[in-house]
Amino acid sequence: MTSAPARHVLILGGTTEARRLAEDLADDPALRVTSSLAGRVAAPRLPVGQVRIGGFGGAEGMARWLREHQVDALIDATHPFADTISSHAARAAADVHVPLLALRRPGWVPGPGDRWQDVGSLAEAARLLPDLGERIFLTTGRMGLAAFAHLTEQWFLVRSVDAPEPPVPPRMEVILDRGPFTLEGEAELLRRHRVEVLVTKDSGAHATAPKLTAARAAGIPVVLIRRPPAPAGVPVAETPAEAAAWLRTTLV
Repeated sequence: MTSAPARHVLILGGTTEARRLAEDLADDPALRVTSSLAGRVAAPRLPVGQVRIGGFGGAEGMARWLREHQVDALIDATHPFADTISSHAARAAADVHVPLLALRRPGWVPGPGDRWQDVGSLAEAARLLPDLGERIFLTTGRMGLAAFAHLTEQWFLVRSVDAPEPPVPPRMEVILDRGPFTLEGEAELLRRHRVEVLVTKDSGAHATAPKLTAARAAGIPVVLIRRPPAPAGVPVAETPAEAAAWLRTTLV
């Protein structure tokens, strides 16, 4: 008897959850997993299994790729703020009639003593800063620094994986690093640079959460940029285990 061909799963990755999901599925002979990375990080952490790097050319290009490579299920496990590719994935999956799941880690929740201000955009965060402090720890990624480039009175400590490109704030120091970070290290960073305000996105990652605890202990206000919602109608899983369970149920 001839066994059924393996079902092709495309994971839109670049996150810890995407790598864990690819690892969890790697030993399943009924599945063929491809992970796709955008290619924006110079030296990405590669998942196990087959990997493609680069864009698709919008929703139409992604739909074409899904069709040509006979993808049976699509899992969007990109960063919670990668709303453009999430929108493209929703359109492409609908066009090709491929089931789609969004894998999104839970967002951060404030606790006692936190001084958080939620905002909807980088531009809104920038508008608040002149009233909050002069020394800013900015951990929103290298791609959005243009929103703060007009602030000439504030000094920025910017942490990113790769070096940012202009336009950037004129008074800025850059730290090239990636998580996980420790509470002790984050507390020392805030002290050493005399940080007065933390600006970050609600990525929800455990690896980068210690900065929030350190800010709470130091009494430093946090400007937290809200994440965009998943595209309408797309089911959401919060863990790789939930995503794997959805996948096996969907591909029955």
